[in-house]
Amino acid sequence: MRVLPLAQRGVTTSRLVLGCMTFGGGWSRDPITKADIQAAEQAIDTALSVGISMFDHANIYGRGKAEETFGTILKGRPALREQIVIQSKCGIRFGEGSIPNRFDFSRAHILEAVDGSLQRLAVDYLDILLLHRPDPLMEPDEVAEAFGQLKATGKVRYFGVSNMNVAQMRFLQRALPDQLAVNQLELSLAHLHWLDQGIHVNQKAGVTVNFAEGLLEYCQTEAIQLQAWGPLAQGRFSGRSVETEPDNIRQTAALVKQMATEKETTPEAIVLGWLMKHPAMIQPVVGSINPQRIAACHAAEQQAQTMTREEWYALYVSARGNPMP
Repeated sequence: MRVLPLAQRGVTTSRLVLGCMTFGGGWSRDPITKADIQAAEQAIDTALSVGISMFDHANIYGRGKAEETFGTILKGRPALREQIVIQSKCGIRFGEGSIPNRFDFSRAHILEAVDGSLQRLAVDYLDILLLHRPDPLMEPDEVAEAFGQLKATGKVRYFGVSNMNVAQMRFLQRALPDQLAVNQLELSLAHLHWLDQGIHVNQKAGVTVNFAEGLLEYCQTEAIQLQAWGPLAQGRFSGRSVETEPDNIRQTAALVKQMATEKETTPEAIVLGWLMKHPAMIQPVVGSINPQRIAACHAAEQQAQTMTREEWYALYVSARGNPMP
């Protein structure tokens, strides 16, 4: 039986992750309200009730409010910390005055960002820290210094990246004593380059595909956990109006609905199950604070296990809008 790459490293976690980007009122600059905290706590409890024990953050989410909201809940329920896995990210910095938005993998920023996350989350350590988006000015030895200090002080247990290709990961990995544990990428039925790149080898159609060659295979070979952000494609296949969407999206939404009805499950479970059937053991990050939508994902693993090859390809080909080459 295949297991999550994270489990191979000793991280006991759930097959699904709850993304906490909208906690605390989202991106507005309004202060956190009691209602925001109650909504986040309900989302957390719903996630736990359907077996989701991993929570994904970033220091920039809600301009810090997402982590702060989560931390407020943990302060009231300290026993919860040892029951869950907390992952956060750093490396994106917002513009300030004449300074533009930028990426920052400097040692100083990584250390400062982690300290800020720990304070907002009201925890002593992060289970996993990801570098959010590739920094063109990255110096691997400097990143390694920061990671080493964070691990030595017990502030972070495992490290990973987000939105990186093979060359970037190898460039960074050469300076690190421990293997990167995670790469989080946009993967969904609406964002298919990760699959199309593989089937269009030696095909003219491959010139229009924008995905790093060999990335899926590299992560599987090195037991790096692939996580999918945006796995539900903003609800395109699970209830959001698709009247103005292209034919392939509308037809795929109808196919998902049909499958869900036939299997007596939810569209969310079908969409996530399709991702989770892939041999890479993809771990979807469900970005929702809506309890109903979170609960609707509960059967995703079961659907992944029972989905046939023909059903998987039916969804893939429909979403592509083109037959297989």
